[in-house]
Amino acid sequence: MTTETKPNEQEYNKKKDNYRGSSSDAVYAFGLFGAWFYYISTASTFWEGLLGVLKGFFWPGFLVYEFLKYLNL
Repeated sequence: MTTETKPNEQEYNKKKDNYRGSSSDAVYAFGLFGAWFYYISTASTFWEGLLGVLKGFFWPGFLVYEFLKYLNL
């Protein structure tokens, strides 16, 4: 006797990958919305507001860069 498994059994036995968000996702989202609110509310033209939306995505990079510059690293 062979112990071959059927294709349906193999698919059933595969590990299912489930993504669960972490608390850092929520912190990043609050920071993203806060940055968008700040940059858009201080913009005087449409293009400055659009640039603010783009800056909102990269605010953690700006933060780390300025912090490392402050530490003279």
